[in-house]
Amino acid sequence: MYYAVKSRPIRNYILLITSLMFYAWGEPVFVFIMLGSIFMNWYVTLIMSRSRAPKLWLTLAIGLDVLLLGVFKYAGFITENLGMTRINIALPIGISFFTFQMMSYVFDVYYGKSQAQKNPLYVALYISFFPQLIAGPIVRYRQIESEITLRSESWENFSDGVRRFIYGLGKKVLLANFVAQIADNVFGYLVNPSVMTVWLGAVAYTLQIYFDFSGYSDMAIGLGLMFGFHFEENFRYPYMAASVSDFWRRWHISLSTWFRDYVYIPLGGNRVSHGRWLMNVFIVWLLTGIWHGANWTFILWGLAYFVLLVLERELGLKLGHAGTMICVILLWVVFRSESVAQAGNYIASMFGLKGNALLDSGLMFYVRGTWPVMVFALAGIFPIAERLKRYPAVESLWLMGLLVLSVCEVLSADYNPFIYFNF
Repeated sequence: MYYAVKSRPIRNYILLITSLMFYAWGEPVFVFIMLGSIFMNWYVTLIMSRSRAPKLWLTLAIGLDVLLLGVFKYAGFITENLGMTRINIALPIGISFFTFQMMSYVFDVYYGKSQAQKNPLYVALYISFFPQLIAGPIVRYRQIESEITLRSESWENFSDGVRRFIYGLGKKVLLANFVAQIADNVFGYLVNPSVMTVWLGAVAYTLQIYFDFSGYSDMAIGLGLMFGFHFEENFRYPYMAASVSDFWRRWHISLSTWFRDYVYIPLGGNRVSHGRWLMNVFIVWLLTGIWHGANWTFILWGLAYFVLLVLERELGLKLGHAGTMICVILLWVVFRSESVAQAGNYIASMFGLKGNALLDSGLMFYVRGTWPVMVFALAGIFPIAERLKRYPAVESLWLMGLLVLSVCEVLSADYNPFIYFNF
């Protein structure tokens, strides 16, 4: 449908309509919540761009966005921790992602980095564009502002998009879904597993969340290229990081830069007193934890990174690659756990503090049945596939094989949603 017409406006409307249909397929009611939020932000931002008191309208728009996110995502958590009857409200898929995109649009207009869009349907397209709608990357309005009306499609972009999409699909269905079975069994079903089995489960989840989330980002970036949009990278091989700060320069880049540009820098960044700087960093990582979900485990996870990053800067802590990965794996355990107590018990088991053995028969069962996929998964955290670009014929055969295997796996497997659909 898209390439059957030449008109840029009609192509945009095709993308908008199909994107809304895509979201409504899974969220038939919440699509109206998203549309209401889109048009509220568009209208308030349009007024803000012409007002003599823009900060008032900025506060109104951001306040309503935060309220929307708070009601749907955090009302139950807040009421439960206040000792009240828990309010259970269904969570719209991807609400954190599209709300942050709307907020970035408002901020960009307020700071003069973008012009207020007069056509509300183009703002709706920016927010609801189906490739990145429900799990990112978080696209800034200024990044694609010109491409909404002036982009150009090409066979080269389309080919690069297909290539990127296939890699993302393979990451998800061939690697993430496989190692997820190990992680789920060790975290949820095994009774008193050995130290090495517990470590295997933690490593499996570490691989799962990377291939799951970066796989979705690859698919989104690839689909965007097929339609002429260029989204920025969201992952740069984070498990190669040599420090915690380096890890966060490589992991979920669109989120970390969002907090940097719209929270950390407006608060004063590092151009303030030392105490104020510590508070700024604390706020950013507290909000990073809260953004991921309404659970104390996410808050603890975010604040642990605050501590590690401060220690790196203040004390010159040098963990190196091995130390960084140990910290990352331990904190993924906290992230994966349903409660702080469960996280504490699991980490205690990783160091033999629960009276568990070093080895058991379950470990050998998992190793014998999974080692080939684990080898591929561990290889996949390095940029090995990038070298295939030098050999186009070999890469084409490799991609065709990945696509066939991925489609076969999708057809034969149960429904297995992306992890970040929860956020």
